[in-house]
Amino acid sequence: MLSDGAGSGAGRAILYARVSTTRQARDGYSLAQQLEALRGFAARAGHGVLAEVVDAAQSGASLHRPGLDRVRDLVAAGGVAAVLVQDVDRLARDPEHHRLLRHEFEERGCRLEVLNDWGVVADAFAAHETARMAERSLRGKLRKAREGKILAGPSPSYGFRFNAARDGYEVDEGRMEVVRRVFRLVGLENRSLHAVTRILRFDGVPSPSGNERWLPSAIRRLVLDDVYRPHTLEEIAELVAPEVASRLDPGACYGVWWFNRERWTSRQVSEVTAGGRVYRRSVSALPRPKKDWVAVPVPDSGVPRETVDAAREAVLGNRWNPRGDARFWELSGGILRCGACGRRMRTCVTRKKPDRVYFYYACAKRREGRDACQNRRSYRADALEPAVRRAAAGLLADPGRVREGFEARIRLERPRVRGAPDGATGVWLRRLAEGGRERRAYQAMAARGLMTLDELGARLDGLEASRATALRELEAARDRVEGAEDLERDRDALLETHAGAPPGSLESLPPEGRRAVYRALRLAVRVGADGTLTVGGVSGEVTVGFDAWNPRTRTQIKRRSVRDGSG
Repeated sequence: MLSDGAGSGAGRAILYARVSTTRQARDGYSLAQQLEALRGFAARAGHGVLAEVVDAAQSGASLHRPGLDRVRDLVAAGGVAAVLVQDVDRLARDPEHHRLLRHEFEERGCRLEVLNDWGVVADAFAAHETARMAERSLRGKLRKAREGKILAGPSPSYGFRFNAARDGYEVDEGRMEVVRRVFRLVGLENRSLHAVTRILRFDGVPSPSGNERWLPSAIRRLVLDDVYRPHTLEEIAELVAPEVASRLDPGACYGVWWFNRERWTSRQVSEVTAGGRVYRRSVSALPRPKKDWVAVPVPDSGVPRETVDAAREAVLGNRWNPRGDARFWELSGGILRCGACGRRMRTCVTRKKPDRVYFYYACAKRREGRDACQNRRSYRADALEPAVRRAAAGLLADPGRVREGFEARIRLERPRVRGAPDGATGVWLRRLAEGGRERRAYQAMAARGLMTLDELGARLDGLEASRATALRELEAARDRVEGAEDLERDRDALLETHAGAPPGSLESLPPEGRRAVYRALRLAVRVGADGTLTVGGVSGEVTVGFDAWNPRTRTQIKRRSVRDGSG
């Protein structure tokens, strides 16, 4: 929300207010109170109000906010004497963000004025308090789950509804009958996932999200969800606390709803499009070890256990689509590259016999001509992916090395965004300040007749070009701030969930989970023209020869040695 006021003169100010949640924006009085206090402060200081800018339901952890971007644009346009905020954490929670914004405003001749400014200590406290709030929130949720209570999200598992207290499930018979039908179709009638989606669509059964079409992936998740599989009291008692098990009916069966399976992170990012700047949430999930999962018993779905197990066996035993679109390629998306030309490795699927399908990675340039790339091999996915898993597990084995690797990467980013006098940001801020002083000096010379208007225009054009370069560099500094924050989040997530875990911990994850770990580790995998595999991440690099990781090559060598009489 932006409302322009009638300000004039060199004392024009922008009033900025922010609240974090939609409820605060809708029902609270904080925004109105902040603006009222800022208006009074502006009047006492003699400022005219140029604009009142509000960020409603926007987190202070990110610099990408519609209102804050508007403030920065107004300051960049010039003529703003001050930006007024009530508290330090209304503008930003990260001390580095404060320093960056303060420098950015000052080089435009604009001051950042805070009514309740407790200095850098308060900045650090805000960031520390945010981390503590997240930790306290997770502890509270874990305690609630360990007491046998559901943590209600936007919607319950399909076939259930929340109870009156929203801390447990009740069976929704209308939807649960659809669940039972799905299990019968898959487990007893051996229908494929695509066939089930067609049947449900033909019968007019809406999907869990209310759409007309069901997705095969939704059917697969439903079949594999433990919330529908019956468990006896003895099985449940091994998963939950004794006081939770004591409240259950000994003669009944229960499903299991799992909490704390993944670590979710979310941040707001902005993108410049043809229609202007747009904002979106960037959400990522990193799987947690199974030992950290918390089981919560829920009412029995009414699906016989043998039907559930038959459906699961059918789903897990499905043959991959020969086109490859039903397989999750865990090294795709830029993780795996050709070591000869640097291009991404493409995925390939080959069907040699009706019942035999092979999956490969190969350089995308190998079909562009014999001279396009020297790496002309195809690499079996069932050999390459396990080799990368073993190498990644080795990089994660030492938590200290993981931490040191992340800290080194973060240090490369941080000095460039702190605005230190000998840092890159400080250099560009000084150039902007010097450019402002030179502009005012040239204008004063022209006013006294010491410079012609043509000479003034030429000088100002040169200053404007330098200013544009400096502003681009400062915008790049914003991106580096976000990059450093991403590194810190991924460091904390890996140290909490996977660093120091047993060597086989990655094997227990689904392919999607492994790729999430690889991305957090900043894993870069290269396969050279000779088949040498190089796996590198923030915590180091591992190189493995082709013969060492490719079991097919080892088998050929063994057969050759036997044939030659040398083995």
